[in-house]
Amino acid sequence: MQERDLLARITINANVSFGKPTIRNMRYPVEIILDLLSAGMTHQEILEDYPDLEKEDILACLAFAAKLMKVKSILDVKAA
Repeated sequence: MQERDLLARITINANVSFGKPTIRNMRYPVEIILDLLSAGMTHQEILEDYPDLEKEDILACLAFAAKLMKVKSILDVKAA
């Protein structure tokens, strides 16, 4: 699947999850999936816990995060 197709799975809708990027306009914020991955969950574990999601949705979250990191400059990034 091409990056463009993956990124099309990420939606931003003011009426869903307060306008945060979500997966396919469902109430699954990208940040939650990224948090689960960074905590060590596998793709399979996430898919078992969230049966509405597909493998491509997880890949879309990673592609979206990678795209955000391609900005020219990050002036102030603070760890929470």
